[in-house]
Amino acid sequence: TPKPSSAASDVYKRQVIACVVAATLNFVIEKVAYRPLRNSPKLAPLITAIGMSILLQTLAMIIWKPTNKAYPTLLPSDPIHIAGAVISPTQVMILGVTAVSLAILMWLVNYTKLGRAMRATAENPRVAALMGIRPDMVISATFIIGAVLAAIAGVMYASNYGIAQHAMGFLPGLKAFTAAVFGGIGNLAGAVVGGLLLGLIEAIGSGYIGT
Repeated sequence: TPKPSSAASDVYKRQVIACVVAATLNFVIEKVAYRPLRNSPKLAPLITAIGMSILLQTLAMIIWKPTNKAYPTLLPSDPIHIAGAVISPTQVMILGVTAVSLAILMWLVNYTKLGRAMRATAENPRVAALMGIRPDMVISATFIIGAVLAAIAGVMYASNYGIAQHAMGFLPGLKAFTAAVFGGIGNLAGAVVGGLLLGLIEAIGSGYIGT
């Protein structure tokens, strides 16, 4: 039986590997699937995103089989009672990681050269190119950052439920898109508020349906 320290080290290594693999995969996908559609109608990248999601899920199912895999957790499962609510240590960790990730992302977008380039490219790629910005490089960097965040989210999701399987990201992805629409596309803080609102609606709705 591995010692707790070695088990924790193993999980941390898996998290780092997940981020690296996801970033590399997303970089390749951007080059192969999205860059040829750069000047296409906006509906084309959306359809491509759905197609790539289905393709990746199918490949994952073929490689790892369509069965649930146990995912190790680092924190104890004893519930914490706060003002009548129940929360687990893993969920507290998820909230902390989310807050730190949001703070870093907001700093990156609002106060760094790359963030200014990202905002300029999103506003008008042609004008940004005239100002010395390389839109292709900025878009690739954005895909890499998104992949790292998705890998972190996947690790947190698997840690919360203790399992991992090939289609585990599809429904959370739809919810994330809905939260982004709720909060306003491009508004990071609004996306978080939209996610909280969506979670409250889902929890209250399931509670009423359950009763």
